[in-house]
Amino acid sequence: MVRKIKNGKSPEQRRAEAETLQASIAEQVEELRSSEAWTRFLDFAQSFHRYSINNLLLILAQKPEAIHVAGYRTWQKLGRQVRKGEHGIRIFGGRDVVTTEEDERTGEETEHRTRRFFPVSVFDMSQTDPTDPDAEDPSTIAHKLTGEDPAGIVEAVSDYLTGQGWTVEREPIPGAANGYTTTDGSRRVVVEADLSPAQAAKTALHEAAHVILHAEEDPAEYVQHRGVKETEAESVAYIVAGILGLDTSAYSIGYVAGWSKGEAETIKETAARVLRAAHTLADALTEVEEDTEAA
Repeated sequence: MVRKIKNGKSPEQRRAEAETLQASIAEQVEELRSSEAWTRFLDFAQSFHRYSINNLLLILAQKPEAIHVAGYRTWQKLGRQVRKGEHGIRIFGGRDVVTTEEDERTGEETEHRTRRFFPVSVFDMSQTDPTDPDAEDPSTIAHKLTGEDPAGIVEAVSDYLTGQGWTVEREPIPGAANGYTTTDGSRRVVVEADLSPAQAAKTALHEAAHVILHAEEDPAEYVQHRGVKETEAESVAYIVAGILGLDTSAYSIGYVAGWSKGEAETIKETAARVLRAAHTLADALTEVEEDTEAA
């Protein structure tokens, strides 16, 4: 039996509420941008190298749950140490090589600059530990949710995704990632096993949004525009959770701000796709109560 969530709101009421929740995201992100937490997060985020699309695909293939990736020494500069025994994520590093050639006839020297590539190892934040355990972690402005999932969102999302041909699993995920959706054709959604019920519910909604919005896209498209894709998925999770009575703002607003780089315009530009996906997911998960139908 497919489990759904009893909901006293009509489809029209849910749509109106979705629009209100979507409009509130940009406002709350703007408020966050004026906070000290945002400044610390930006300082941290700017420390990371911008990888090419090919390297991002290599990272995604080897460690799909990776969030913050850097080299061994970069992590040390950021106050974190790669744990002994961790295996690096292999990508290609580039270095400019300058050679000098002398013209045998004129004796003039000409410099030639070429770019050479070679394999290097990088590590995700989940493979590191802070060198000062008491130091404040600036890596995230999203605070994990505590509490329960009284509406049964996790079960309803699992049933919905299973009906769409996906496998939903709860298992340990190293590091900071709460869940991920595979892009290799295996059609798996994984949610971290140790999350609180409320956080697991929000994460399940987030991954369901990826399935609806991004599952049929080329992985390169997702990687190249990851900030937009994550902004969309979390916005859908925030909206649908709100409709179902679960407030995820403590996590969702910081998450959206981080991936959208705090740009309200990015959030507004995704609104149409977000609302379509939110309506699809909310309609799939909810069962209108009989008295509402009769009315």
